[in-house]
Amino acid sequence: MSWMKGDLLSKSRRLVGGLAMREPVWLKAMEASPPPVFPRSNGNLKKIVLPEDSYVRRFARKHPEAKLVDPIKASAFIPDPARVYGCRVLELTKNGISEDDAMSVANMEYLAERKEMKKAYKRLKELAVLQDKTPPPKPYLSSKTEMQIQEKKPPTDPPSVRRLVNQLKQQKEVLLQDKPGGNANQDHWIDE
Repeated sequence: MSWMKGDLLSKSRRLVGGLAMREPVWLKAMEASPPPVFPRSNGNLKKIVLPEDSYVRRFARKHPEAKLVDPIKASAFIPDPARVYGCRVLELTKNGISEDDAMSVANMEYLAERKEMKKAYKRLKELAVLQDKTPPPKPYLSSKTEMQIQEKKPPTDPPSVRRLVNQLKQQKEVLLQDKPGGNANQDHWIDE
């Protein structure tokens, strides 16, 4: 369908020129001020690579449970643990520490922070039990549980086609009864 290539303006010109459709009201106005044409790429897009990306990938391989800490806040101001790890390794290597030592220090910092958060959650649970309240939700769910939460549940009651057709017939009958001199055998109740 090479004749359908192009934008809306060129397609409309071809259809009008070939007498396939009437000239739309907006065509002359659109020809007077055509929409902007954005440049297209020829597949030569460069991949965006940040300096800490190699460390982020290593962290993700080492700690797969940290991949989905909070997938909903992907664009939040607080970066994910892998990105924090990568930036910390870069910061330490700039200060003159070897790469292996910087990675082990950043890894120890991550594990210590995670341990502190688990201790804080444990203490919150104990306080909730003492106050006879329900404990707060667990901050670190397993990767499997996170993925199950993200999955969409199928609709319980999909709309039936027969039910929709019956509703349309009822609406048609109501519209035709409201018209003076109208009967239910007319098929021009919707103007398309």
